[in-house]
Amino acid sequence: MQSSFLEYAYSVIYSRALPDARDGLKPVQRRILYQMTEMGLRPDKGHVKSSRVVGDVMGRLHPHGDASIYDALVRLAQDFTLRLPLIDGHGNFGSLDDGPAAPRYTEARLAGAALAMTDNLEEDVVELVPNYDNQLTQPEVLPAAIPNLLVNGASGIAVGMATNMAPHNLVEIVQGAQHLLMNPQATVEELMEFIPGPDLPGGGTIVGLDGVKDAYRSGRGAFRTRATAKVEALTPRKNGLIITELPYLVGPERIIEKIKEGVEAKKLSGITDVIDLTDMKNGLRLVISVKAGFDPEAVLEQLYRYTPLEDSFSINNVALVEGQPQTLGLKELLTVFIEHRISVITRRTRYRLARRRERLHLVDGLLVAILDIDEVIQLIRSSNDSEGARQRLMEVFDLSQIQAEYILELRLRRLTKFSRIELEAERDDLLAQIAELEKILGSKRRIREVVSEELDVVAEKFGTPRRTLLRGAAPARVSSAQAKKANLELVDTPCTVLLSVTGRVLRIDDAQESPAGTLKKAPRRLKHDAVLSAIRTTSRSEVGAVTTAGRLIRFTPMDVPTVPGASIQFAAGVPLSDYLGVLAAHERVLLITPLTDETVLALGTKQGVVKRVGLNDLPVKPEYDMISLKEGDSVVGATITEDNDDLVFVTSDAQLLRFSAQTVRPQGRQAGGMAGIKLGASANVIFFTSVPAASTESAIVVTVADSSTTLPGTAIGSGKVSEFSSYPSKGRATGGVRTQRFLKGEDQLTAAWVGSGEPRALGADYSPRTLPTDMTRRDASGSFVDGEVSFIGTSVRTALGDTDEPQES
Repeated sequence: MQSSFLEYAYSVIYSRALPDARDGLKPVQRRILYQMTEMGLRPDKGHVKSSRVVGDVMGRLHPHGDASIYDALVRLAQDFTLRLPLIDGHGNFGSLDDGPAAPRYTEARLAGAALAMTDNLEEDVVELVPNYDNQLTQPEVLPAAIPNLLVNGASGIAVGMATNMAPHNLVEIVQGAQHLLMNPQATVEELMEFIPGPDLPGGGTIVGLDGVKDAYRSGRGAFRTRATAKVEALTPRKNGLIITELPYLVGPERIIEKIKEGVEAKKLSGITDVIDLTDMKNGLRLVISVKAGFDPEAVLEQLYRYTPLEDSFSINNVALVEGQPQTLGLKELLTVFIEHRISVITRRTRYRLARRRERLHLVDGLLVAILDIDEVIQLIRSSNDSEGARQRLMEVFDLSQIQAEYILELRLRRLTKFSRIELEAERDDLLAQIAELEKILGSKRRIREVVSEELDVVAEKFGTPRRTLLRGAAPARVSSAQAKKANLELVDTPCTVLLSVTGRVLRIDDAQESPAGTLKKAPRRLKHDAVLSAIRTTSRSEVGAVTTAGRLIRFTPMDVPTVPGASIQFAAGVPLSDYLGVLAAHERVLLITPLTDETVLALGTKQGVVKRVGLNDLPVKPEYDMISLKEGDSVVGATITEDNDDLVFVTSDAQLLRFSAQTVRPQGRQAGGMAGIKLGASANVIFFTSVPAASTESAIVVTVADSSTTLPGTAIGSGKVSEFSSYPSKGRATGGVRTQRFLKGEDQLTAAWVGSGEPRALGADYSPRTLPTDMTRRDASGSFVDGEVSFIGTSVRTALGDTDEPQES
């Protein structure tokens, strides 16, 4: 019994349940990919019946049940199981809630990524071992140009041990591997700068990274994943929760079942209905209706607590290393893969070097023969047999046996003058290739560079953007007594929401220290430090985003990433479009605004139209049209305004118009506005804002000019700063006054900004630009800036209300 059980345990551990750390595959998966390669089932060929693949694998390489082989094949094709599927399936390969169709109904072929796993097998890059009956051979491990174990993860239960590994993003893993290649002493913390956490196939959110860090250090850890949810108005009087991404390997049917059980057990309250609107076109869409009077955010917290909308994933990185099961951290996993790729590249280079040397030997023999081809022919004709001819060729022309044999098999058509030129060109090419291959083999650093270059290729070819959002803070847990309280009320935290000129949004919750005061502790050079809009609100309040299409879209700051004031880094923000999800191709957000009855917005358009509109009596729906735009027109500026403010237009032909907001009467949301500024020929508005009456003396005007005839990004423009008070107030619908005199070659303004505080300018690549600091006349010429200016906004310090002296850039 003891010997039988040990043999069984050994077989399960080494031949069934645990993946090899080098290629990340279990034996059955490796045999499937290898046999499909041998069958020629490439991505550019047609699909074949899965039954045929299963039969060939079972008969040639894997003498086990067809059900287990088909199950492994199906998993290699499921995009919700693997981050980078290795098989292209055609037919019903299952879903998160249902199994696949029978193998006679489905078809399969290799996916593009599988070719990177099996590439160069014919070049002796890995050891070949006998199959189960010693009649065929199979690779001990695949060459694996893709770090498959980290990218696709693995799961398996052996005897006395198990493995469970999370999928990751290919591009991030490649970057981490490349860093470790060139810096073998790198720490786990350094690698986590490239690989911040898992990237699950279904997206979702990972909350709390402490368990991920533990797993990266020791090979064991756990993290929690949350579904991606947003609040939408289902009807004018009812809100609902829309679930678009679920935790890893959790299906919508399981969610619906758990919600029904929770409602019946009175653990969940405020839910009226759950509908699954998932389809092939729009993907996952689970609609949870919330009763009127219940806070959807509080209901969502209940769902996170009592349903798999929040699920845990335990990491146990157990894999085979040199035939032994080991628990590996992130650095060890990358090291094993890198060493495997170095071995593959080394063996492949030796193989190619040997083949090219052999070919060069034959080419040299052919060139000797062609130079004296008449004598060669006479020698062969005068020989009694082929053996005698071979011996005489070797003696007369000093050839090797292989060269002489090759010459005897030479076809007459190779005896042309052109053939000799081809052979000489081939010889030169072979010599260059041999020199390069010898250079690679002679330098360990060069081999590592080749590994890094090939990793770049697979990352570019198969890499995709990150799907899973990472949050450093763990979710708040409540006690059983607290959970019994109605609605699990969330704390409504006062906060500041910042919108950058590049469309990124960040929330700063109030702390004991004011954000403005703690900003001085932040790094002095911030990558995205030009703020377009900032408001004070609370985390559970609804706010609006006004876009260039004249729409106002509701959203809540609750799910916007937050940092304490002392850690403000706008690079930590996320595109606001990720939360709104409804923006058109060229639509941008211009303003974030509170949704109060007292709020009045002023909008200015590209064609010079101005409109004021109040936000009172807004119906309950996710978005509104705030202005009726003419064809070809768009909103260039939006601002919160009061009657005693000044409205300001700046045009591309360097005209600035300032007039009182009282001259623009508020209109309904469907109105088209009124004439704001009279435009010159071929001119358009590039900037619009309002200046409060209390700020007219301190406000400044910043403009940047360049030439319209140069290619974008190549013009070196000029900029100027002037006092806003030097511009006279004129009537609405007039032409304004000149704000900058063009230098030679300049004919347009490309950027402008009017406001109080510290302006910041960015280039098209979001790198900072230095603006002039000296005040000039309102109609003076500008001075050269250090590059093209694409965005101008206020500094983070100004947006947070810091009135101290500005820091040096």
